Amino acid sequence: MTDREILTWGDFGTAARELAQAVADSGFRPDVVLGIARGGLVPAGSIAYALDCKNLFTMNVEFYTGVGTTLEAPVMLPPLLDVTELDDLSVLVVDDVADSGKTLELVDEFCRGHVADVRTAVLYQKPRSVIAADFVWKHTDLWINFPWSTEPPVVDRSGVQDA
Repeated sequence: MTDREILTWGDFGTAARELAQAVADSGFRPDVVLGIARGGLVPAGSIAYALDCKNLFTMNVEFYTGVGTTLEAPVMLPPLLDVTELDDLSVLVVDDVADSGKTLELVDEFCRGHVADVRTAVLYQKPRSVIAADFVWKHTDLWINFPWSTEPPVVDRSGVQDA
């Protein structure tokens, strides 16, 4: 028994297509897919392609500082999205996981009052999330290893040092 949910690249491909299909089956047609950086960028791009939505925006929100450690509240980082660019559009906000749900809630509230319609989509949702995403691929209470963030950052192995 593992204490982590492991998402492989192959499973991610299935997840992204199934999540996009759920959006399409609902009748919701986003004008914009808004990916929450960093974890939501890969899913957002994949879902935008699957939905044939060419308008892909990003917002950078910091909340997690490590495994199970967070800031007190999520913080939007610059450059900030000009919310008026979303006026009267249908927006699909995409993130990798709604853990506490606070990041997704922050972006959802940021969009409301400007957009014609906003919906949320996540690969995973946890039971403690303060927001219920409109589209969820899988529910879990485990820590998730995503294929894009499991390995440590790459380093310069050339041995060349700056002078």
